[in-house]
Amino acid sequence: MTAKVSRARRRQIIDALGRGTVPRNGLDLFAVGMERFEKTLDDDLTAVTAGSAGFKAVRGEYGSGKTFFARWLAERAKRKKMATSEIQISDRTTPLHRLETVYRSLIGGLSTASSPPSALRDIVDTWLLALEDDAGVAKDDRRAMSTAVEDLIESRLAETAKNAPAFATALRFYRRARLSGDHATADGLLAWVGGEPNVASSIRRYAGLKGDVDSTAALHFLQGLLVVLRDCGYPGLLVVLDEVETLQRMRSDNRERSLNTLRQLIDEIDKGRFPGLYLVITGTPAFYDGQQGVQRSPALAQRLHSDFKTDARFDTARAVQIRLTGFDRDKLVELGCAVRDLYAQGDPAERRIRDLIDDAYVKDLATAVAGHLGAGVAPRIFLRKLVADVLYRVSDHEDFDPRRDYRQVTVTEGELNDDELNAFRRGRPAVSADDVELDLP
Repeated sequence: MTAKVSRARRRQIIDALGRGTVPRNGLDLFAVGMERFEKTLDDDLTAVTAGSAGFKAVRGEYGSGKTFFARWLAERAKRKKMATSEIQISDRTTPLHRLETVYRSLIGGLSTASSPPSALRDIVDTWLLALEDDAGVAKDDRRAMSTAVEDLIESRLAETAKNAPAFATALRFYRRARLSGDHATADGLLAWVGGEPNVASSIRRYAGLKGDVDSTAALHFLQGLLVVLRDCGYPGLLVVLDEVETLQRMRSDNRERSLNTLRQLIDEIDKGRFPGLYLVITGTPAFYDGQQGVQRSPALAQRLHSDFKTDARFDTARAVQIRLTGFDRDKLVELGCAVRDLYAQGDPAERRIRDLIDDAYVKDLATAVAGHLGAGVAPRIFLRKLVADVLYRVSDHEDFDPRRDYRQVTVTEGELNDDELNAFRRGRPAVSADDVELDLP
């Protein structure tokens, strides 16, 4: 039985599954197969919150749950009061070799347990208030307070200022603009700190800033951000670089630069440059093993090497690279039953839902959808059909019986993404998908 959750949280999760997307929270409620990673990753996150840094590479075919894994891990990080950010690597909008775009996306996706993306303003404002508490100056002595806080800004960010003094400068002038009521200037300065390009020249002149944040400055700004987070009660930052396999589609020169950038990031983490950072990348086996991916950079391949020749049940989560094995039929059924139980909680039709959509029906539905796509590719479509085509109808219509009224499960090309479409067109010879009915004896 699924643990009790609030109605609002349950609805957010179910709505996302009904749309065919991964929910932003509540993934622990149906995290099938994740238990083998929990202890090691929790230990990693604990070490990061104590001042170390970490890196993990995640590999898996499409449908193995890489995005689910990343968001599940983000939830665990937030329980440890860490901030998180998920970045979709793209050859157009966030190419890895242009770290200024990665940093900008990091800031755009920055969130905490209490603040949704982008949480930069909440974080900076909380930090500045914490500095006021640390200043040891009477609150009503504005001049003394201003001097003391600006001195603390400089001292706390002294290490960052050695290479990027503009980070501390922008935050000092951000505070001044806020206190003077010049909110437009304050907003512009915070946008500049977040890596936004084309901030008005008048705003940059106000703080004596020049140009935009470039790739070199981006890493220094990340160092500064980690200091700010730690000072205001967030002892670490989880950053997920999702879909790193897109590097394989880049021009060869940009691919080489991106792979080198990834190697440099790993080395800088190992050297202790980013205390409080836990960096996770996700990619397909072809990215890690193929000649258009990691293997194109021998130095990077050496750093990411993990032996996956043994049976997956002997994998260790302590390796630099961990493998997601995806779903088989049994896991698909377990997942569906967990979602069914979550949906049924508190629903007026709970008794009818549990009677009509019992474990046997969930198994039949999973078999039907997997027959079209294969179990490893099926989870998204399976959950979407379970929620939108079955659970909603049983809940809304007292006379709807899925075994009678939804006997033929159909999958059309229009509802599939590219990877699902490829699986659909290949077909699965073990099952005649067009003839699968759900009223099995």
